[in-house]
Amino acid sequence: MSVRFRIAAVLSALLLATSGVGHVMVSKVEHGVERVDPFAGLRDRPDGDPGLNLLVVGTDTRDGLTEEERRAYHLGGEGCHCADSIMLVHLSADGDHASIVSLPRDTLTTDPEPAKLNAALSRGGPEAMVSTVEDLTDLRVDHYLEVNFVSFMRAVDAVGGVEVCTPRPLQDEKSGLDIPAGTSTLTGGEALQYARARSVDATADFGRMQRQQRLLTALAAKALATPAALPAAADALLTSVRADQGFGAEEMLRLAEVLTRMTAADITYASVPVADRDHTHPDVGSTVLWDERGAAALFTALKEDRPLTPQKRPTAATAAQPDGADSSLCD
Repeated sequence: MSVRFRIAAVLSALLLATSGVGHVMVSKVEHGVERVDPFAGLRDRPDGDPGLNLLVVGTDTRDGLTEEERRAYHLGGEGCHCADSIMLVHLSADGDHASIVSLPRDTLTTDPEPAKLNAALSRGGPEAMVSTVEDLTDLRVDHYLEVNFVSFMRAVDAVGGVEVCTPRPLQDEKSGLDIPAGTSTLTGGEALQYARARSVDATADFGRMQRQQRLLTALAAKALATPAALPAAADALLTSVRADQGFGAEEMLRLAEVLTRMTAADITYASVPVADRDHTHPDVGSTVLWDERGAAALFTALKEDRPLTPQKRPTAATAAQPDGADSSLCD
């Protein structure tokens, strides 16, 4: 199963709770998912496009962790209800292709004042998050889905751990990550460290986004390989999911059905083209500036419902490979 297909699979098999347990989960989704209204009060929104745009936000919160887990996995201090990862999922109108675009959380935004993109959630909740993403991309967000990383930690434990592979040892003092080269089976807490690590190499948050992708695909692969664990994994995720009122169980199941019908060639993963990864703003600090022309071309393609051109795999020479070596060693 390809990486891109597994990224879609985690949305369909886990977040959307299908693959054999869908009908059982409908009631749980309807009654267990916290509902928010991220579109209330929004003005001058972009026009809709032929496809469907889903904003998926992972949040940094420590709610539900024990003191022992906080110490063991270097999770001291207070978490924040801010966006730790941000993905825009575009599904074509005909259901034939999908694009998943990562938005760097340190992206500099200026409305209503200079700030990082991830701060929009803590500043004004889902409404501010949607408004900021729409301003940046000129795409209309149709649905909003939010989940915290602690729930992914619980889901990893529910499936018995996940396998990741790294060409070299990964160590990060801040998160406590310490795994050897080669294939390792991570517990939920170790998976959380893997997802949070920012100091394993010079790629910082960009490598972190790629590691989060790998973690999601590993979780999806393990869950799909062990169908009996899906209900427990879905339960773990649903404890922290927040979604807009219009994104009910039936809509989730329909989206999941479309995604699971797709092949690897139908799904493209991309990240926003960046001009400066470490732009210093006097009021905000280190931020990310987008390549305006490249970003405009990417989001215009989505707005026109065109498939994206698959991006070339980053190499160690470009300092974009999160593990500091050719990832094909682990393919």
